[in-house]
Amino acid sequence: QLQLVESGGGLVQPGGSLRLSCAASGYTDYYAIGWFRQAPGKEREGVSCISSSGRTTNYADAVKGRFTISRENGKNTVYLQMNSLKPEDTAIYYCAAARVPVGIVQAMCTMNIHIPYWGQGTQVTVSS
Repeated sequence: QLQLVESGGGLVQPGGSLRLSCAASGYTDYYAIGWFRQAPGKEREGVSCISSSGRTTNYADAVKGRFTISRENGKNTVYLQMNSLKPEDTAIYYCAAARVPVGIVQAMCTMNIHIPYWGQGTQVTVSS
């Protein structure tokens, strides 16, 4: 059983940067990890996902070129570096984990599979 804890959210001006962290209580080497977000009045959506090895990544079109996902398996931690933030990036950001093969990472990011482990979320607000 994994427990996931997000951190690093906050208030930032448009064009600014934040780095989110997702720390897991258990051994994550066999789990793909994803970042998802939910804005007020909108459905939860996938932002970025990374395979268990870290060699395969997937990004939503809205964040490509601005966000970077990475992981340190030795520390059981996954990061989301967010640059050039826009007001429309404002949302609660969640990390989630699923034990899936590398070919299923994109399906995980589009939430087309069951994702059993979720964190509580961290608020990101982009506003001047």
